[in-house]
Amino acid sequence: MDTITSPAASRSHAWQFFRSGGFDQVRIDSADDLRHLDSLDQKLWAVLACPVQGLEFDERTLALLDGRGEGRVLAADVLAAVRWACRVLRDPQLLFGPGDTVPLAALQESDADGATLLRTAREVLQAHGRPDAAEVALPDVLDAPGMFSPDRLNGDGVVTPALAADADTAAAITLVGDTLGTVADRSGEPGIDRALLDRFITDAAAVSAWRAQTRDDPAILALGEGTAQAVAAVEAVRAKVEDYYTRCRLAAFDARAAGALNAGDETWAALAVQGELSDAHEQVAALPLAAVTPQSQLPLSRALNPAWEDRVAALRRDAVEPLLGPREVLTRADWETLTARLDAWLAWQTGRPDTPVADVAPDVLQSFAEADMAGRIGALIEADEASGAIADRLQALERLLRYRQHLTTLLRNFINLADFYAPGGRAIFQAGTLYLDQRSCDLCLRVNDLGRHATLAPLSGTYLVYCQCTRQGEEPVTIVAAMTGGGADDMMVVGRNGLFYDRAGRDWSASVVRIVTNPISVREAFWSPYKRIARWVGEQMQKFATAQNKKVEDKASAALTEVGSQSLKPVPPPAAAPAKPASPGRPAGTTAAPAAPRPAPAAVAAPAAAAAPQGGFDIAKYAGIFAAVGLALGALGTAVATLLTAFLRLPLWEMPLVIFGLMLLVSGPSMLLAWLKLRRRNLGPLLDANGWAVNIRARINLPFGATLTRVASLPPGSRRSLVDPYADKPGLLRQWGPWIAVAVVAAAVALWKAGWIG
Repeated sequence: MDTITSPAASRSHAWQFFRSGGFDQVRIDSADDLRHLDSLDQKLWAVLACPVQGLEFDERTLALLDGRGEGRVLAADVLAAVRWACRVLRDPQLLFGPGDTVPLAALQESDADGATLLRTAREVLQAHGRPDAAEVALPDVLDAPGMFSPDRLNGDGVVTPALAADADTAAAITLVGDTLGTVADRSGEPGIDRALLDRFITDAAAVSAWRAQTRDDPAILALGEGTAQAVAAVEAVRAKVEDYYTRCRLAAFDARAAGALNAGDETWAALAVQGELSDAHEQVAALPLAAVTPQSQLPLSRALNPAWEDRVAALRRDAVEPLLGPREVLTRADWETLTARLDAWLAWQTGRPDTPVADVAPDVLQSFAEADMAGRIGALIEADEASGAIADRLQALERLLRYRQHLTTLLRNFINLADFYAPGGRAIFQAGTLYLDQRSCDLCLRVNDLGRHATLAPLSGTYLVYCQCTRQGEEPVTIVAAMTGGGADDMMVVGRNGLFYDRAGRDWSASVVRIVTNPISVREAFWSPYKRIARWVGEQMQKFATAQNKKVEDKASAALTEVGSQSLKPVPPPAAAPAKPASPGRPAGTTAAPAAPRPAPAAVAAPAAAAAPQGGFDIAKYAGIFAAVGLALGALGTAVATLLTAFLRLPLWEMPLVIFGLMLLVSGPSMLLAWLKLRRRNLGPLLDANGWAVNIRARINLPFGATLTRVASLPPGSRRSLVDPYADKPGLLRQWGPWIAVAVVAAAVALWKAGWIG
């Protein structure tokens, strides 16, 4: 399919362009634009492909456009749709006008497709009882009575019993549907298609071949129609009879085993205390089938376990007597003969085809084959498939009516992005509005694969917030919102909740699950260095306060521990001073004057002197610290004084320039980096991550970004009261701080003017 013509053909039509989003976009406003769309160089298209899911657009229209069934609408699909619409309409300008109906007079009768659409539209209106109507609408096509009735060929390849010409064929269609299931006809009635018919034919052949084995091997039906009943009687007691004969063989092997193999006294005693007994009691059924004897003869009419009497009677009636003749007892040899004659039927049953057709009566299958019902139904299916014109014609009319409503909208989001850049407009990829952190974000996109999207989307240079949105009764959805206004100080990755409104106005609970950080505005970048400095100072102050608090706690804990340990030591009693003899010449009873203290020896005085600083303030230790701190403060004060002196010597008109220069020095790099990133902010990666093929660099500059994210502001004309009864009480510094600062600056200027400074 050719999509691009020669440059000469492109010049045959005067295209008009408008500039928005930083690039030139072609205008699609007239029927001539549609007719010459083939000649427009696809390098000038905004988009080359878009997905058919996750858009705020009619999904049926996208499915009709996706002719290849790839799940994407390609540029070739758009061109084919435009080309077809221009051919079947007299004036394609109808696609740009308001309304959702197509006047019959607008269809191009000279075109084969246009004439077919006109005939189909008249049939639809006739079915609705409005043959004189001048226009047709989409609901008329979607619900056309009689157009798809069950007794009418409709081209879907499904036939219903009502479609059959005779009762036998209708019964055969019902048989196939009841046996293998049905599929819905376009009329809504159950029917069968070719796949079900072929499966029934194949399974019926397998069942017939399996049943034919009974004719080739008479041993399979040893009792004819009664063989199955005889086998059922044998299988009902097979395990119990085998158990009985095994016990008898053991009793014949050792006579001492007979007593143990029959029920013992303990068993009967346990049964005696069970209360009311019956044949259904499980302990009764667990007893041997009959008394165990070395003769291995099973009685068939008496002395049997009551729980098994009925089943043994059925064995005797349905299997033993028909195959072996009248018997009162059944020996082990008789049992082996009996089972051998019935094992052929069991082996035949294991080959039974696993299909519901095996449950159909043999005479019914035979009648189906003899009447060639497979051929009749197959011919009916072929006739229905061959008459698909009505279905195809209705689908073509539906296609035209959907193009009438939605094709130009798609072009405004494919050939150009007019809907996205239009003031107050919304593109088909915008899923709704997210309210979060006192702002509303209009650029919200649905996200199918969060991991893949978050890998590619950061290339857009946009601050992105991914949210999981939930609503009762709905499947959760994931969206990504572009933050193009406000700040990002209070954003959190997990736990931050917001509210999302979809395009239908329904509200969803939104929870932030991932954030991709990028600059939001130059203003935010201007203040970011100061915020980082303030944050760093706050963190350092908090760390310092925490460390000091820990030191105080550690010292207090150590002091309390030392005091406690000292208080627990026993205090020795003071030693009694030895009585000194009275000095000669001193009367008894008088006290001698205390002798002068002797100097301590060097060995004793040294440790005491060394231990003295531990309990007191070491001036020598802290003198160096205080000196260093003093020098640092002095140097800092000198530097500040020098800078302040130099600043005060400047002319008054230069002082604001210096302040501005300092602020620019601090904030300039951050602002420059943000500005460079904001210039690269691009819509393309956001859409490409969702499966689009964006062909241009759709910028989201600052003015346009301000329209996509709106920050909370008071409505015009609002009245605001500044009185807050719960406002923080102003402290001394907060109350007088500005005045003190003004006074200090004024004093400094006055002192400088007086010559005291400088």
